[in-house]
Amino acid sequence: MKIDLAGRTALVTGSTAGIGLGIARALLDCDADVIVNGRTDERVDAALASLDHPRVRGMAADVATDEGCAALIAAEPDVDVLVNNAGTISITPVFDTSDEDWESLFALNVMSGVRLSRHHIPRMAERGWGRVIFISSESALHIPTESVHYGMTKAAQLAVARGMAESVPATGVTVNSILPGPTLSELMTGMLQQQVDDGSAADIEQAGRDFIADQRPTSILQRPAEVEEVANLVAYVASSLSSATTGAALRVDGGVVRAIP
Repeated sequence: MKIDLAGRTALVTGSTAGIGLGIARALLDCDADVIVNGRTDERVDAALASLDHPRVRGMAADVATDEGCAALIAAEPDVDVLVNNAGTISITPVFDTSDEDWESLFALNVMSGVRLSRHHIPRMAERGWGRVIFISSESALHIPTESVHYGMTKAAQLAVARGMAESVPATGVTVNSILPGPTLSELMTGMLQQQVDDGSAADIEQAGRDFIADQRPTSILQRPAEVEEVANLVAYVASSLSSATTGAALRVDGGVVRAIP
């Protein structure tokens, strides 16, 4: 089985680092043309240099804003694959989380995908093919008490993706969500490195396993996922091979969520 995206153009938001950059690399490996997105020219240029591929190009735009989404749409009005990956997390006790914290996280994690999908899905439907993927999180199902507002945004992505999928039946366009668990992106690796530096873990691998044992004890994998393991699922869902999968919330969480469905 070969995942072939030759002739397809994919836009991956928030793809200058972490899971987004891994997704961009995986899609390039499947022969897609890939548009990398980040908030600054410097970050986009660094990602392009890292990928070092003739089929990748970049666009700096802050997709947390209406203006940023509009600029990205104007520059790249038609794509075959849209990966709504841009997002962040903040750790704040729920009763200390300000209105600004709730609204800023919602703007980036949810409204970026809403705005871009609202433009691209109807155009995909007119062409008879398209793939839209929201990068959610296992936190959509297990709301973290240390970041309730983050969990809320990830749950909202599931609702948006399912509703949009049902809005374009029998068009050749699929809309799905991917739910990673703890993943060794730069953000997590940086956190784990602190444990190595203070001597509480021998190396990143041990620190990752210790984190899972302490913070995600239901994990069946018993280690964080690699970025590539998340990106591989995204590449499949982005391809023609996944044509019967739509409106789904697909987990790549290492079994953290104990529910079977």
